Amino acid sequence: MNSLSPSLGFARALALLTPLVMLGGAYASQYFGGLHPCEMCWWQRYPHMVAIPLAMIAYATRGRACISGLFAGFAGIAVGISGGIGLFHAGVEYGWWEGLTACSTSPTGGSAADILNQIMATPITRCDVAPWSLFGISLAGYNGLLSGAAALAILALLLKARKA
Repeated sequence: MNSLSPSLGFARALALLTPLVMLGGAYASQYFGGLHPCEMCWWQRYPHMVAIPLAMIAYATRGRACISGLFAGFAGIAVGISGGIGLFHAGVEYGWWEGLTACSTSPTGGSAADILNQIMATPITRCDVAPWSLFGISLAGYNGLLSGAAALAILALLLKARKA
């Protein structure tokens, strides 16, 4: 694998930009759009949170192509895991299968009175109801499709760079 390979460079960029964009969209929809995440929404965020430092390590080690490619690959796998969770969540929303949890957000921290106030103020967010969709595809569905496609592209680019 050549450290100057354009394919490796694109794989690193995609491995970093995909989770940044997906998490940015998730947090924007939460804080600016008022769409409170359910438990499975959080599950989709965690692999993206892991992918970012892995992709940053890939950039930091770009002088050593094999190590850089390895970390870009790990980031791509994390992105793909988020996509898989997104597709599972979308299936729950569409009623194709049942979810695994009670699926409501939970408050954290504080005194007993604070916790009770947080519980009372916390909106119930169900995993089996899509709070938003575009063209019949929910946010979880878009995460599944986009993250899955990005993961496949990252891995394909790494394979191409390996052959170069």
